[in-house]
This record gives sequence, C-alpha cells and structure tokens, in this order.
Amino acid sequence: AQMAAQLGKELAENNIGLVYGGGNVGMMGILANAVVENGGNVTGVITQYLFNMEVAFTALSDLRIVDSMHERKAVMAELSDGFIALPGGFGTMDEMFEILTWAQLNIHQKPCGFLNVNGYYDKLIEFIDHMISQNFVKEDYKGLVQMDEHPAGLLRKFKDYKHVCVEKGKWAKKLATNE
Repeated sequence: AQMAAQLGKELAENNIGLVYGGGNVGMMGILANAVVENGGNVTGVITQYLFNMEVAFTALSDLRIVDSMHERKAVMAELSDGFIALPGGFGTMDEMFEILTWAQLNIHQKPCGFLNVNGYYDKLIEFIDHMISQNFVKEDYKGLVQMDEHPAGLLRKFKDYKHVCVEKGKWAKKLATNE
C-alpha cells in the first residue's frame, strides 16, 4: 500500500496521468487516491458490473463505464502510454500478460513494467527465465519486461525504454505479411 501511494505521488509529481481500472478499493484505489491527492490526472475505466457493485471511484472527473472486461482492457490500452503492475493477483497477471503479448506481437511499443515490492515478482522473473530456457520465449523478449523495486526507478526505465521487436521465425514472417 505504501508503494502504491508512492507511485501515485511520483506520477503526479512527474505530470504523468494515471489510466486504471476505475476502482476505489485495494492497491488501485490507493494508487488513484494518491494521484488525486497530489494534484494529478486520473482516468478510470470500469465495467458496468463492477460499477453496480459500488467499487468505482465515483469522485473521478473522468470515469468511463464500459460493458465488458475485454472492452475495459482495450480502452485502457488505447489511453495508456505505458503499463505498470503493482503486486496483485489473477486480474493483474491477466492484464499484464495480455499487454506483454501485444508488445511481443508489435501491436504496441509501450513500456510494460512490474513494481517489484519486497521481491513480490522475483518468482515471475524466474519463470520468465524458465520459459526462455525451455525455448517458449525468445531471450530478446525479456527486454519487454521492465522491473524495479521503486517507483522512481521504474519510471526512469520507462523514460529510457526502447521497444524490442524480434522478427525471427515463421510466425513473425506471417504476421509481417498477413498470411
């Protein structure tokens, strides 16, 4: 929670707007509240279902209500210039791995990072290394994943980010030629 608040403060101080899932609970609620408290801009994107459950941050000046989780992710991806995952669960992993896959396929060239609070994502990095060692992920694609223990460090990595686009293998050629 402390790092979520720190990230919110860093975003606001660096005039970086927050686009997030629109909730007022958990880490995302803490993050959004910190951005607002520090004078930053926040855009929330929430499904009607979650809005009806009364978990929306309704005080936002820009709260967008959509019909489905798919639409929510698409809107957030379109509005965002980068993607940061705080420690989280299945939803966090779903969203980050989808957006990392889009980066791998060169659908976007935006930085994707994990705020590795107290080593929360250490096992994930080990698993990514395992996927690479088992030849399911190319070594070059590890560069799509930015990682830092501190918000300021992760934001610096985002500022210096250079997109990795590996065009090797049959599937990459098929993507390039729309076969």
